[in-house]
Amino acid sequence: MQNIQDKREWEKRMVSEMIRLYCRKNHHTRQGLCPDCAALEAYARARSDRCPFMETKTFCSNCKVHCYQPEMREKIRQVMRFSGPRMLFSHPVMALRHVIESRKEKKQQERSA
Repeated sequence: MQNIQDKREWEKRMVSEMIRLYCRKNHHTRQGLCPDCAALEAYARARSDRCPFMETKTFCSNCKVHCYQPEMREKIRQVMRFSGPRMLFSHPVMALRHVIESRKEKKQQERSA
């Protein structure tokens, strides 16, 4: 990834797509998001905007500091657990890129530790 802003935008796009998929399949929304999922998306995007570690991490899952409130953290976990595997069918390129970037990041973290 090129710069911090690109990384931030990529992370926000990825989490938004995962939340949309979750909402569509679990809350049966056809367009847009239900109020709960819209609030979760806004919260996740705000967290990403304020992240001081963006320069050294790729995704929140690779971060050692978890800045989500416990309730929101559990909600985003549910979304990730559900949407992660299904992203291969709805957004295969995005999903593969996410996996590759995450693994690359984890290897770098292991080397520096």
